Amino acid sequence: MNQTAEKGVKALSVLGLIVTTIIWGSAFVVMKNSIGVISPTYVLALRFTIAAVGLVIIFWKRIRTLKTPDLLRGGLLGVFLFISYFLQTYGLKYTTASKNAFITTLYVILVPFLHWFFNKKSPSKNHVTAAVIAVIGLALLSLEGDLSINIGDFLTFICGIFYAIHIVFIDRYTADHDPVGLTVLQMVVAAALSWLVAPVLEGTLDFTVIHGSILTGILYLGIFSTMLCFLFQNVGQKHLSPNTSSIILSFEAVFGLIFSVIFLGEEITPRLIGGCVLMFAAIILSEYRKKGTS
Repeated sequence: MNQTAEKGVKALSVLGLIVTTIIWGSAFVVMKNSIGVISPTYVLALRFTIAAVGLVIIFWKRIRTLKTPDLLRGGLLGVFLFISYFLQTYGLKYTTASKNAFITTLYVILVPFLHWFFNKKSPSKNHVTAAVIAVIGLALLSLEGDLSINIGDFLTFICGIFYAIHIVFIDRYTADHDPVGLTVLQMVVAAALSWLVAPVLEGTLDFTVIHGSILTGILYLGIFSTMLCFLFQNVGQKHLSPNTSSIILSFEAVFGLIFSVIFLGEEITPRLIGGCVLMFAAIILSEYRKKGTS
């Protein structure tokens, strides 16, 4: 691939991840409404199932060519994904939404070092500095007065670790395996694990509550926030470093704030504006290269 084409593919990958963060930011409002009616693990089961079914229908011919190594790697990604979402959802029951969002996105600071540990690729000074700036920006966006730590914060922190591992292993596996096939497999595994765990923790699901705006919300979560977003993430990460990808994906907090202002009437403050500025500075720094360097 020549340099111009490579830059074009990279730009499209960045765009795909940005679209992902916009959808995830808007999904915060939808998720909040859905969990008020349907128990959390069943919401996960429904959204992963919708995504899995949609992807299987669309990419059936590609799925038929998958081999055992693909199944193992896609399955492992699905396990990491389920654990991170499950812990985040239950962490939210015991902590505030702002702290939940901030602690989850600490994966930004973890990814460069986990990438170094698992993939033997040391982070650049730019990536480490950008990660620190991003965390400060996220703190301004998310944290309020209460800085105490509880069980919800702990569960959310473990969620962030597993999501960081998920990002790092996507980078490792998409180098030699079809990212579309891996996306399908991880959705199927995450859906299966959700259906196995949900009855144990939450009893049976009353399907009669799924109608009207709740049905619309679940379809939005399944089709857009899960099926399309994870497809964009897996394909995009094939052409970007996991460090850059993690910083772009953390913009979910920025767009979550924007949609909260639009739909929930939250107030814009200088602190929030400062957080957004730092987040944008982090992504620019993460991609900055001196002339003559690759």
